[in-house]
Amino acid sequence: MKLPGLTSGLALLCIGVSPALAQRGYDPLAVPRGATAAPMDLTVQDDSRRRAIPVRIFLPRDTTPAPVVMFSHGLGGSRTGSAYLGEHWSARGYVVVYIQHPGSDDAVWRSVDAAQRMAAMRDAASVQNTLLRLRDVPAVLDQLARWNVTPHSPLLGRLDMARVGMSGHSFGAVTTQGVSGQRAGRGVVEFTDSRIKAAVVMSPSSPRSAPAAQAFGGVRVPWLLMTGTKDLAPVGDIDLASRLGVYPALPPGGKYELVLDNAEHSAFTDTPLPGDREPRNPNHHRAILALSTAFWDAFLRGDPAARAWLDGTGPQSVLEPRDRWQHK
Repeated sequence: MKLPGLTSGLALLCIGVSPALAQRGYDPLAVPRGATAAPMDLTVQDDSRRRAIPVRIFLPRDTTPAPVVMFSHGLGGSRTGSAYLGEHWSARGYVVVYIQHPGSDDAVWRSVDAAQRMAAMRDAASVQNTLLRLRDVPAVLDQLARWNVTPHSPLLGRLDMARVGMSGHSFGAVTTQGVSGQRAGRGVVEFTDSRIKAAVVMSPSSPRSAPAAQAFGGVRVPWLLMTGTKDLAPVGDIDLASRLGVYPALPPGGKYELVLDNAEHSAFTDTPLPGDREPRNPNHHRAILALSTAFWDAFLRGDPAARAWLDGTGPQSVLEPRDRWQHK
C-alpha cells in the first residue's frame, strides 16, 4: 500500500540524502525564538445543523500558507485544553485548530452540582454526541477553506488545505479515528474525510461493535498512536487491551505506536484528572511533542529528515528505557 508522504531509505539515497545524514541534525523539539503567537478564538456556524462550533487557532509567525493540524478535545474538555501541543506545533510552522464540541465539552460538568458531574459525563459520552463530533470536523474544514479565500479574513491565504492533519485525545481520539479511516457499522466508511492526510491518535480505542481488523483494516493514511501503560479513562471502561488493539489491526506502512511507561490518561493533557494516582512525568510531554512533530513533518511536509529521524534511532533520544515504540 502506498501512503502519501512515505519515503523509503532507498528514495532518500536516490535524491542524494542518506538516512543517516537526514536524521543527523534534525530536531523536532527546536523552535525559533519568539515563534509562538497568541491564539485566535473564532466560531464556525454550521447552519445546516443550527450548530455553533467554537475554535481556537494558533497561527505560525510565517504568513505563507501552512499545513493545518486540527485537535479534538476529550470528554468535558474545551478548545483551551492541551495548549502545549498547539503552541509547539504552530511554532514549528503549522496552523493548529482546536475544535470545541458542544454537548461533550466543559459545559457538561460546569453546569451541574459536583455530586452529579460524573453521571453527567457518562450521559454525554453518547452515540448522539459521537455523531455530532464526527460532523463537526468537516464543518470546520469547510469553514477554514472559506476563510482562507475571504477578503479581510484573518486567515486569508494562511492555510494550505491540501495538507491537513487530524488529532485528538480520548473522546477526541474516537473523533479522530472516525474521520481518518475507521470503518463504522457493517464496514462502511461513513465519516472519513479525504482532506485528512495523517492522524495522531492519543488514547485510541477499539470498537466494541466490530472486530478491530474490520474497523481499521481500511485506513489509508498514516496514523501515530499514543497511549500509556496506565491509560484508563474514568468514563467508558476502556482498558489497555482496547487501546493496544488498534495498532496490529492497521495495515502495514505508515503506522506508529508509542506506549509511555506509567502514563495515565491525563499524560496527554495539560493538567491531572480526578482520580490520578501517579505523579506527572515531564518527559512524557517532551516525547509526545517530539514524536508528533516529526510525524507531521514527515507526512504533511514530506520532510525526508523527519522521516529518517522517525524511522531510525531518533525516537530513542527522547524516550525513557521502559517506554515502548514501534512502527511498520
